[in-house]
Amino acid sequence: MAFCPNCGTEVQGRFCAKCGSPVDAAPAQPQPGYTAPPPGGYTPPPPGGYAPPPPGGYAPQGAQAAGLTDNMAAALCYLLGVLTGILFLVMAPYNQNRTIRFHAFQSIFFWVAAVAAFIAASIVSIALLPIPFLGAMLSLVLHLVIWLGTMVVWVMLMYKAYNGERWVLPVIGPLAEKQA
Repeated sequence: MAFCPNCGTEVQGRFCAKCGSPVDAAPAQPQPGYTAPPPGGYTPPPPGGYAPPPPGGYAPQGAQAAGLTDNMAAALCYLLGVLTGILFLVMAPYNQNRTIRFHAFQSIFFWVAAVAAFIAASIVSIALLPIPFLGAMLSLVLHLVIWLGTMVVWVMLMYKAYNGERWVLPVIGPLAEKQA
């Protein structure tokens, strides 16, 4: 019976099936005091000694255990506006991270401000109704500018958050920093 000199598993050929290292043609004898690892792959740590990591590696803590990195969670805070902002403020591993909380609050405040801007533009449009053609054109341009500005800022917020940058919006950002 041959054992791999690199990882210590039992080898049936010239190469280890687990780590791929070559094994001598002559069957190697295990070192005295060595016991082969159990077939499940987990070796309990020796008493008072070093324990190698499990085959899949160590499980990460915090947000990585849930499957999202901090930058991805921060970018997703902006995806559906208020909905994802509140979602990341409620979900357990993310609501303890100050960066993700900042992006969630900034997302909520940004979309509330965008809705307020659209309401203000609608009120101005109603006021411009008595002007036949010019009122309709000004209303259309005003709504288009607000919509395009909102979309550009929204995409930039997601892009900056995904790249790990903290882009603080002028009025909304300091409010979000206080809340986070």
